[in-house]
Amino acid sequence: MILPDSIKEQLLTEVQFSASRSGGPGGQNVNKVNTKIELRFPVQESEVLDENQKLLILSKLKNRINSESELLVTSSAERSQWRNREKAIQKFFELIEMALTKPRKRKKTRPTAASRLKRLENKKQLGQKKQLRKPPDF
Repeated sequence: MILPDSIKEQLLTEVQFSASRSGGPGGQNVNKVNTKIELRFPVQESEVLDENQKLLILSKLKNRINSESELLVTSSAERSQWRNREKAIQKFFELIEMALTKPRKRKKTRPTAASRLKRLENKKQLGQKKQLRKPPDF
């Protein structure tokens, strides 16, 4: 399910950001500047999502949800805090959209006549190969 921009803006108002030192690229900058961004989204307290959507997110993203039922997304790939914040927001929306999409139903299909014949021919060839392995009768 693709989220409209209005819902994305409302979700961003419910998100909290925190910055810390990250271990990524940046040289001496890594030791001095807080560039790692941690995005926290309280799923249960969200006013934008309905109960079914909250349950879907809690079940599908349970590995990323802590004990306070907050969805955690971190980003430390970039050297600047601003770019890491943008990446975290992008990752957050991708996770939400992935969790809210319903999987497609599988359509039952039958093997084609050509594929059935090919399978039978392959079985005959394997059987012939095994027959040739036997010692000859005298």
